[in-house]
Amino acid sequence: MNDLMVLAMLLAGPQHGYALKKKVGLVTGRGEMHSNLVYPLLKRFVSQGWVSRRSAHGQRGQTREIYALSAKGKSELVRSLSEFGEKAAGSAEAFRFRVSLFFLLDRSTRENILLRRDEWLCQRELHFGEIVKGTGARGWSKEVIEFLKKEVQAERKWIVRLRQKTGKRGAGRD
Repeated sequence: MNDLMVLAMLLAGPQHGYALKKKVGLVTGRGEMHSNLVYPLLKRFVSQGWVSRRSAHGQRGQTREIYALSAKGKSELVRSLSEFGEKAAGSAEAFRFRVSLFFLLDRSTRENILLRRDEWLCQRELHFGEIVKGTGARGWSKEVIEFLKKEVQAERKWIVRLRQKTGKRGAGRD
């Protein structure tokens, strides 16, 4: 997921590594991405031709490496976003990240992602019902389960709205 986030941050244009660390941290809410993670990713992306690198002078006279997403890198980002297996379908973060980049994906891919997530949520909702039946959950336990069921139901309603938006003409850049 970190690789997708770094590539996605480069959609806005060329940036230096420090800015990428900060922006990924801002998006994830987890603080800036560690240097030991971002710079090896960038090095790999450059070697694969997904990202170009050039040197530029910084504000204090230092040399900075500026990274830019290549056409090949954008294609790889779209390909990776389109892969939405069981593990990704079970991750709220992976799902929401993809929804935020739906403008990159074609209608069929968007619909597939929404369908896969909804199927996973449906199974989760059934699972919560089984827990209540199987354990006879009461009191605080039942309170937690009911809260989780309401979260799932709210997300499924959101998916219905997303499906409606995806089905509209011109919804690709929204």
